[in-house]
Amino acid sequence: MSAYFPHPPPPILSFTEMSTSISELRQAHAHILKTALFHHPFAASRLIATAATTTNSLSYAHSIFTRIPNPNSYIYNTMIRAYANSPTPEFALVLYHQMLNDHVVVPDNYTFTFVVKACASLRGLEEGKQVHCHLIKVGIGSDVFVTNTLIHMYANCGYFKIARGLLDRMPERDVISWNAILSAYVEMGLVDLARGLFDEMLERNVESWNFMISGYVSVGSVQEARSVFDEMPMKNVVSWNAMITGYAHANCFGDVLTLFEKMQNANIKPDNFTLVNVLSACGRVGALSQGKWVHAYVDKNEIDVDGFLATALVDMYSKCGCIEKALEVFHNTSRKDISTWNSIIAGLSIHGIGEHALQIFSEMLVDGFEPNEVTFVSVLSACSRAGLLKEGRKMFDLMVSVHGIQPTIEHYGCMVDLLGRFGLLKEAEELMRTMPIKEAPVVWETLLGACRNHGNVEMAERIARKLLELDPQDSSAYVQLSNVHASMGRWNDVMEARKKMRAQGIRKEPGCSMIEVDGIVHEFLAGEGMHS
Repeated sequence: MSAYFPHPPPPILSFTEMSTSISELRQAHAHILKTALFHHPFAASRLIATAATTTNSLSYAHSIFTRIPNPNSYIYNTMIRAYANSPTPEFALVLYHQMLNDHVVVPDNYTFTFVVKACASLRGLEEGKQVHCHLIKVGIGSDVFVTNTLIHMYANCGYFKIARGLLDRMPERDVISWNAILSAYVEMGLVDLARGLFDEMLERNVESWNFMISGYVSVGSVQEARSVFDEMPMKNVVSWNAMITGYAHANCFGDVLTLFEKMQNANIKPDNFTLVNVLSACGRVGALSQGKWVHAYVDKNEIDVDGFLATALVDMYSKCGCIEKALEVFHNTSRKDISTWNSIIAGLSIHGIGEHALQIFSEMLVDGFEPNEVTFVSVLSACSRAGLLKEGRKMFDLMVSVHGIQPTIEHYGCMVDLLGRFGLLKEAEELMRTMPIKEAPVVWETLLGACRNHGNVEMAERIARKLLELDPQDSSAYVQLSNVHASMGRWNDVMEARKKMRAQGIRKEPGCSMIEVDGIVHEFLAGEGMHS
């Protein structure tokens, strides 16, 4: 910074770089304008960079940029980099063309690195080729950073042969050069090609190994991911998170908890991403003691409980049967997001506390949160579980007429379940005819269950035939129909349904349950004689 200021830099620049909100940044901006520092390139660029990165306000950053009378390459690069790293990288190319038309400012290696990165994000091959020609013309074609970005751009666009050619011609390639192709293979799901390149690499860093783990995880090859994970000479928190995520996506929640324990033994400090995944696993398998341990860890390390972490804690306590604790976490969370509200409404729904769920929903609207599809699934489910027919009809209408949310299969399923509980089978069937997707076995099965509960054999037989048309191997249709006949004492029909199941070679999927004993989760199948 001393290269830009002959004396110690003005304190306002430190204040600018530490700004975390638009209001603070506007104060800094006003002071810089008042003291004429705005005309100094470094001060202006720091203002733009902070606006773009710290406060995530690209529009404000751009408004500052447009008021600089003669921006130099440093200021251009600051703005181009901000756009290249944003959800709208096309504006980086717009600024690049503006820079070329300026005829005074000359792009340098930093400019080309950011512009090529923008082309990679857009998968803009033609634009990337033009930029490539330009940088060769101005003599920057051999710069290692620019070449690495070019390799990634071509690989990201699927032109792996060109990318590999650039790599092979590099006089001084580094591990980042190899990773540029490796990451593109992984992003495009070409895990076999990624593995071949990975095995060819003479040098690997932690990022290389993490790419391979993420690649295998993305295609569901969890065992291969674990094999790479176990081979890693050094692991960081990203490595552990990638593997934990893989197990979570594969519904291997017991493995999530086991791996988390190993992570603790390896003295790797978990981050919020780790904790959210582990809490989710605890909720899925009912591992309350481990969930409490994670909560205690959060409190001990004074980690802010908000956003995803608050949602995960509420969800874990709800699913583990501690709705009071879930409510305590929810009410103590000062910064809630829509997922936090959805989680507590879903928790109250699971516990059959429909009135309270609707109360929380009303509070959410008062606090200015706009409900989404997930919100209404939980609200309608709460009405169904608590038998709130009038309220459920009102919420279904509110969802469409006020909030403009088109019902999905999940919403229809909740309403069919609610109507079915009150024996309004005809109304439920009529509602189903308005569904956008007619082939929805799960909703038909819900109505079939209601037919069993209310002894409507004629409708049950018709729906069972419908389900078997959709899936001839659907065991639930036979089982539900058999139960309807049994409830009416029609034992010959029961035997006939079971005979058809045997003739088709269809077997009912066994139920399963889980229990946590001494911190270990055990799974039991119905009909299982013994457990290890």
